[in-house]
Amino acid sequence: MRYGLLSGILWGLDTVILGVALSLIGDLPIEQSAIIAPFVSTFLHDFFSAIWMLIYSAIRGQLGKLAAALKTRNGKVIMLGAILGGPVGMTGYTLAIGYIGPGYTAVISSIYPAVGALLASLFLKERFRLRQWFGLLVAIGAIIALSYTSANEVNHFLLGVGFAALSVFGWAGEGVVCAYGMRDEDVGDEQAIIIRQATSALIFAALILPVTGAWSHAIRIGSDISIMKYIIAAGLAGGFSYLFYYRSIHKIGVGKSMALNITYSAWAVLFDYLFLGHKPKFLSLVFCALIIVGGIIAAYEKAPETASQG
Repeated sequence: MRYGLLSGILWGLDTVILGVALSLIGDLPIEQSAIIAPFVSTFLHDFFSAIWMLIYSAIRGQLGKLAAALKTRNGKVIMLGAILGGPVGMTGYTLAIGYIGPGYTAVISSIYPAVGALLASLFLKERFRLRQWFGLLVAIGAIIALSYTSANEVNHFLLGVGFAALSVFGWAGEGVVCAYGMRDEDVGDEQAIIIRQATSALIFAALILPVTGAWSHAIRIGSDISIMKYIIAAGLAGGFSYLFYYRSIHKIGVGKSMALNITYSAWAVLFDYLFLGHKPKFLSLVFCALIIVGGIIAAYEKAPETASQG
């Protein structure tokens, strides 16, 4: 459980840091910056996240295992999971924001852990108890209450909902596919996260940035040190967040790990206050507490008794 909770804490930190970078990108005179900036930042974020994890793996003397993992069938399964979570999930999320705004998008996308738990029960035979479903629904409900805002303008609502649904199934599918890919010992969590981030960055570089005409903007942003220092820092936090997330999936399963990971919504509010001075309202703190408590309830599994007492 601690790995899943750490993944949520670090993703909350990553979210705040990356938000600062996006605000700086938004100040640049870039056409369609609301759409282009998330694509570029996601590519740069995943690229530097992969670099940080490569450095970490090299320090630990694990690069040989990475080379071996890339040759395995499970390594290729992780690549598929990376495509679902990065290019598919993030592209759907970004386009949904463009069509229906961040409020509606956050509300719809927050159900991905429930979908992930359902898929895991169907394909991986993971057991999710009624109490854990209750905790998960409490967390999701609190996220919806925390993130929901009425949009002043909503263009192409159904299309936006479709893209948000794409992000839900992309992120839920990533967890299930990557859990399947890590079921054997030939691909560990360290190797899986490097493969995941590198694959995502490569797909963005080779397909999404050229299609959206964003490569010139990526080069421009990449040469701006005032922006890149935040993206590189976010890549560090995000890399370890994913490492702990994948480690949690490997140890306690998809549904429980997702329930802990989505607590990032609450941790982001805390980091936003600590580092940027944005004081949350009391009701927001209540929702944050419910998110964390709900996530813990959903992930908690009583340890089996090994011997009778007395």
